[in-house]
Amino acid sequence: MVDATGPETDGYRMKLDETDDERKDVPNGVGRANGPRGDVPLGRWFRYPAGFSSDSLDRSFNAISVPQGAVIVDPFAGVATAGVGAVSRAYAFHGIESHSLIAELGQLKFARPGPPEDLVAAAAVVARRAASSGGSEVPDETSLVESAFPKRVLRELVAIRQAIRASRSPWRAHMKWALLGSLRDLAVVNVGWPYQRPTQERVAPYSAAVGRFQQRAAVMAEDLKGAANTGRATVVRGDSRLASGWALVDPGSVSGCVSSPPYLNNFDYADATRLELYFWGEHRTWQDVTKNVRSGMVRAATHQTTDGAATAARERLRSLPRSHAEVEGLESPLAQERAKRPRGKEYDRLLVCYSADMLDVLQNLFRSLRPGAQCAWTIGDSAPYGVYIDTPALIGLFASEVGFEVLRSETLRSRGLRWRTNGSRHQVALCEKVLVFRKLG
Repeated sequence: MVDATGPETDGYRMKLDETDDERKDVPNGVGRANGPRGDVPLGRWFRYPAGFSSDSLDRSFNAISVPQGAVIVDPFAGVATAGVGAVSRAYAFHGIESHSLIAELGQLKFARPGPPEDLVAAAAVVARRAASSGGSEVPDETSLVESAFPKRVLRELVAIRQAIRASRSPWRAHMKWALLGSLRDLAVVNVGWPYQRPTQERVAPYSAAVGRFQQRAAVMAEDLKGAANTGRATVVRGDSRLASGWALVDPGSVSGCVSSPPYLNNFDYADATRLELYFWGEHRTWQDVTKNVRSGMVRAATHQTTDGAATAARERLRSLPRSHAEVEGLESPLAQERAKRPRGKEYDRLLVCYSADMLDVLQNLFRSLRPGAQCAWTIGDSAPYGVYIDTPALIGLFASEVGFEVLRSETLRSRGLRWRTNGSRHQVALCEKVLVFRKLG
């Protein structure tokens, strides 16, 4: 059994942080088979808590003016919710996503290897092969995977995995995601967002792996039948903080941007997807995940930072005097609050790392846009240790110093209310906004 230890187990995954209410919404309803919400097109394939509701997606697109047929970019593409929305509105789309597994899923939403009903037929072939195997012997799985399922269910899952890997169907990648999307439906331990607690039992909503896999494939096929023509749409794996992540985007070629960046003090998306990463088998240790997945992500959680990284980030911010002064003014009270606690979390360090990352993304975005191109970013504010950080305003400040003009910000909804009765958490009112800005020229 492979050691699947994740980061900072003493107090990270095993105990809710006092600012958990500042994360993006945790999706509800395991049976819905979707990303953060089931009301967006092609949104039912995987429960990934990093995206838009249909309302916030509409508000974002309505907030900007972009010629039809032009290119929309999303530097935090996730499962391509903005991309599907762009295509349905007759735009071309280019998404950049650092998480390898999630980038693959996003791109699949624009892939049509054939008629969608062929996906259902291919899944039926895989199901028959898996069932006829009598349930494969379980190989050396990680401890997280072994603890997540009853032995019978795990044998079925492994048999499906082997049948998919052996399949020559052009729908093979879609079937992979029908399987990965079934894992949390079948788990008998807590593998919800964002913490995976393999010692905390639960009743799985589904118990038949082969049947659930086929149901997932049928949902995907149904969604593909009703989806808009894919047009010119793609999602690539890349780090949008680096110029190399934008290699397929010609400077000055993009007409708009719709995105939802990671929120400050948010999920560690690499850790939150360990079950899927480990089960498929390309990553079997936390070191693998850290090196190959997590290293390319915006630093949005304290355990993604180091003192050395924070020092480099401060130097990076010095190139923008107003932004540097604003971040420095917020960093000080965060450091003071951390010092009051025996094991205080490094929110001060996180703030500077996150800010430098956002600055790098904005500068790359600026180079890719046409003069006058408009952007709409959905982003929430934060209050670690009760120190209020107006993240939309902060990003707006970064944008203005890079060369953008901030047009407005619109409040979408209130946040954090589900924790208001818990005295150990802050009582600061939070909200989510869409920040609208454009490239001057």
